[in-house]
Amino acid sequence: MQYHLNGFKPGNYQIPDSAREPATPPPMVDLPKEVDVLIVGCGPAGLALARQLAEFADIKTCIVEQKPGPLLFGQADGISCRTMEIMEAFNCSEMLVKECYQLHRNAFWEPDSEHPENIKRTHKVPDARLGLSEFTHGVVNQARLHELLLEGMEHSVTHLVPHYSRRLLELDVDADLTQDLSAYPITATFERNDAAQSAKVETIKARYVVGCDGARSAVRKNLSIALQGDSANKAWGVMDLLLVTDFPDIRVKSFIQSRENGAVMLIPREGGYLVRLYVELDLLSKDQRASQLELTVDDIIAKAKLIMNPYTLDVKEVAWWSIYEVGQRVAERFDDTPVGNPQGLIPRAFVAGDACHTHSPKGGWGLNTSLPDTFNLGWKLAAVLQGKSHPTLLQTYASERRKVAQMLINADRQMSALVATRPSANNDAGQARTSTADIEKFISRQNGFIAGTSIGYDSSFICMGEENQQLATGFKIGQRFHSAEARRVADGRPQHLGHLVKADGRWRIFIFGNQQSPVDTASDVYKLVRFLESDKSSPVKKYTPEGTDIDSVIDVYAVFQQQDLLIERLPDYLWPAKGKYGLRDYEKVFHAEAGLDIFEQRGIDRSSGCMVVVRPDQHVANILPLGAHAELSEFFDRFMIA
Repeated sequence: MQYHLNGFKPGNYQIPDSAREPATPPPMVDLPKEVDVLIVGCGPAGLALARQLAEFADIKTCIVEQKPGPLLFGQADGISCRTMEIMEAFNCSEMLVKECYQLHRNAFWEPDSEHPENIKRTHKVPDARLGLSEFTHGVVNQARLHELLLEGMEHSVTHLVPHYSRRLLELDVDADLTQDLSAYPITATFERNDAAQSAKVETIKARYVVGCDGARSAVRKNLSIALQGDSANKAWGVMDLLLVTDFPDIRVKSFIQSRENGAVMLIPREGGYLVRLYVELDLLSKDQRASQLELTVDDIIAKAKLIMNPYTLDVKEVAWWSIYEVGQRVAERFDDTPVGNPQGLIPRAFVAGDACHTHSPKGGWGLNTSLPDTFNLGWKLAAVLQGKSHPTLLQTYASERRKVAQMLINADRQMSALVATRPSANNDAGQARTSTADIEKFISRQNGFIAGTSIGYDSSFICMGEENQQLATGFKIGQRFHSAEARRVADGRPQHLGHLVKADGRWRIFIFGNQQSPVDTASDVYKLVRFLESDKSSPVKKYTPEGTDIDSVIDVYAVFQQQDLLIERLPDYLWPAKGKYGLRDYEKVFHAEAGLDIFEQRGIDRSSGCMVVVRPDQHVANILPLGAHAELSEFFDRFMIA
């Protein structure tokens, strides 16, 4: 798709440039007095959390934002493979794939040895993330991703919309009430800053609060959570441009290093014309902020022209620009419990996204770490609020996501040092100059982390089974369920199995059959299915509420090696009757075949088969042999409530 030809216009890219208008904020209404979950901030973390919770009619959610309306100009633009997979869980990946710029190759530019005042391309390479997911790393305005999440919220069963123009004045957590899960220990006070009722104060009580309100988080400050880390005392400019240029790689992600004037990282943007430039500026003195440089966008453009000599940049329009300083910081804790939580307290207040980790934007990790933060937290909050899981489940958010934040900070520190042509204040000024080859090696080495596909969680009561990893080597325990296609038995349609794991709070069990026929009553699969369906110790029987569909809590799928299966000969449990009419679900059974052989692609043991248990956030929770009925029950018994 192409857009922005005659100027940048935000909004729905399905509407032509000439007719596109920015989304308007909803009408101002009073805040509710009492909610289950209060979300502060409408960034990617806040909206991803609200999008999940909006699907539960029995959970009352409120999301509040200080700005007067939806984001129009996005600070973040990169959408990683893993974020695309999460957006598929929200049923809107197709729109992003269609609209975004897809990154397929990188170009590297260095000073020309014969004319060092000029830059010269050294080489191009395919993007290192290709093949790590069925999705490609893409670039799109952050505001467009927000819009898709907002649409999903509004069209949900709860019709959730944000409350804009609210500034958090005070947040109080009553420590005497936090361990009473029926209580509302959170009291938040907001000031309205809209033109009509400016300075009106509103108070809301909540059972849980999540601060998704950015690097200067008021929630974090009210919880007295410190940020730990440092600044590199290095300033960069960033700008989204419509320009005319003779630079040949203007539509290729490029790393550009000049001899004397600094570096540029160039990111093509969606629509075919827009491009983003990150421009290396000067060192900052101690305690100096980037905002104090008093540079204009013209200064940044002039610097970019110097770096990209001999090529010309004729800038026609600046859609957005900013100056930032490089720094890496992570919150000492991600919730309201003490560091290490020695008393095993149940957290009631959380921070997510930029509120608990800050870094430079060049690696594209901000949105792509923030959104998975709350994708991790959302299903846990829902499970506890609905009484399906023990509240200790909430303790795993901090332990799982803080480790990822630390990895992010370390990677960003390395990336920032490599991209720059001159050392930061924290480095030895005499250190060897980095080259674009160093950048290429780093990207190749860190490709799984950059894509988000290799991020995994440590062993816990919701991540275990390492002793059975050899049964499915391609489904790494703790990492996301790496999707692959299989053919549906009922109608022959190819289906990506990972796309079956939607953001609806349900657990999934994928049964990968062995070489025994599943219709043979003596086979391992037949016995497993009968156990799941009817045994009193089955987690499906134990944790599915009376009167609800059999897959309403734990959704079971089966993938077989046999090619001649008939759906009507398989156990009823694999094509169950559901809903008020008892209609059959024909979309739970698949088989592998040449070209769609998930057994080969994901290293599944053909002779023994296995079960792969997948969490509601798409991460692999356990791998078990087909006959491990008791172990499967014990796994769910650790955290679920009958």
